[in-house]
Amino acid sequence: MELTLVTCNIRFDNPADGTNSWSHRRLFLRDILLSHSPDIIATQEGRFHQLEDLNSLLWDFELVDDHRAWIGERMYPTFFVKKNRFEKMKSEDIWLSETPDIAGSQSFDSAFPRLMTWMKIQPVNSQNDLWLVNTHLDHVKEETRFEQIKVLSKELKKVWKPNNSLIIMGDFNEGPNEKVRKHLESEFKLQDTWKIFHPHEESSHHAFQGEVPNGNRIDWILVDKNIGVLKSDMDKSSRDGKFPTDHYPVMARISL
Repeated sequence: MELTLVTCNIRFDNPADGTNSWSHRRLFLRDILLSHSPDIIATQEGRFHQLEDLNSLLWDFELVDDHRAWIGERMYPTFFVKKNRFEKMKSEDIWLSETPDIAGSQSFDSAFPRLMTWMKIQPVNSQNDLWLVNTHLDHVKEETRFEQIKVLSKELKKVWKPNNSLIIMGDFNEGPNEKVRKHLESEFKLQDTWKIFHPHEESSHHAFQGEVPNGNRIDWILVDKNIGVLKSDMDKSSRDGKFPTDHYPVMARISL
């Protein structure tokens, strides 16, 4: 069985972005996401009204939020899954703080409250349970991100069964050769879908400017080593010099 995954920081709805604000790029973002024929879309940084809007545009997808009591000013990592493709078994938000069960909680000198969203799903006509994690770490301090990823690992181990396939993706706000990645590699047996096909690193955050020489790839899709990886890429599409968001969407085609 093959699945296509896309992860993308959609940039929060900020009127100060002018011609790059949400109202000007929402349809372009929809077109780019759907152009990859995804089965699962993981977004980061969206607020409630933005994600509801995107859900209305992604007419063949379902927003995974049954578990969530939305806080209007917070930015959420969120899953969209293709309708009639999966049985959704469970999902949960876990806040990357000293009190992970308290919604909106904030620790470790984080600039904003950060969280991970996980879901357990089963593809239709399959007996394989699939665990997916979507997260967005602090954008300022390395030590904050390191504390947050330790919370993620600890809390994930409480719910994830090691015999179930695991996928972790999102915006980690640091490159793949730094502390967050090393911690994840020590805790879980994962492979970086990008590195299988691309020997050189590229920047995934571009701040609506396009190519950033010597930047970091801060958006990752990591999958179990027992999952086959058929393709991985970064979508750098633009229209008339404009981009759908300030990160390049990252996609991977996998085989379960």
